[in-house]
Amino acid sequence: QVQLVESGGGLVQAGGSLRLSCVVSGSTLSINAMGWYRQAPGKQRELVAIIFSGDSTNYSDSVKGRFTISRDNAKNMVYLQMNSLKPEDTASYYCNAELQGTSIYRYWGQGTQVTVSS
Repeated sequence: QVQLVESGGGLVQAGGSLRLSCVVSGSTLSINAMGWYRQAPGKQRELVAIIFSGDSTNYSDSVKGRFTISRDNAKNMVYLQMNSLKPEDTASYYCNAELQGTSIYRYWGQGTQVTVSS
């Protein structure tokens, strides 16, 4: 059974930093892309950053220049380094992985809370 487990969330003051981690387990399939999404109360889930198998990346405009996504293929892990955090970054952050088998399969983690105080 494929599982994604996030860690690294917490409470931080505005201007601070956090590093989120996510590990994918239970699968032998290739991982095409891994991404981080977030959802604030009353809002839709939105893409924060995504990294593809060739290490190309995309970021939402709201985090460009502040967040960095990276991956360790040997460990099936993806990271999100978040710097210069703002109160509006407060949300539950979810890891997502796209696995390649005979079809494409997408899986989600359970989420980790990030709270930025002003």
